[in-house]
Amino acid sequence: MPAAPWGARAPAQTPTTPLFQSVLYAQVIKQRTGGRITAISTHVVFGDPAVVAARLAQSPVSQTINTSFVERDNLTQRQQNRRLTRRTNGFSKALSGFEKQLWLSLAYYPFVLPHDSLRHPLPITEPTRGSGSPRRWCPSTPAMAAGVTDPVWTTQELLSYRVSPLYWTECPDLEKLFR
Repeated sequence: MPAAPWGARAPAQTPTTPLFQSVLYAQVIKQRTGGRITAISTHVVFGDPAVVAARLAQSPVSQTINTSFVERDNLTQRQQNRRLTRRTNGFSKALSGFEKQLWLSLAYYPFVLPHDSLRHPLPITEPTRGSGSPRRWCPSTPAMAAGVTDPVWTTQELLSYRVSPLYWTECPDLEKLFR
């Protein structure tokens, strides 16, 4: 089979059954004419369209199917993980090294890295060491905002966290990362 010319699209793939039945997955389809977007439509790939509509109605941030959250997450991952950036010399020679670095960056962002937009003011300002200004804000991470954990984790706590062997039985493909 000859290779497709540059700029040609790959053949359409049919979606397979999702790993979990509770997965809701929708697609944004953009139609272009002359390099400009002329129409935008959506398609529910996995899940019931009525359930997707109900979840969107409950969402506090968006009531439409869009790619903004996915694109924001992709940009964050590219900024956190050098191996995902374009034109880099920080590439991985082996897939296992890339997977380990990817899992580390995926865990570091929500558990260790505090976000200014999630911080909340302290009821009483706290003095800092030295002659600096008093501490007025309590740092918060996305995991704290989601109620998954209470404190901001240190990198050492993240790296020393033990994953339960029961989790490996649910996801056998991940076991190779922890050997």
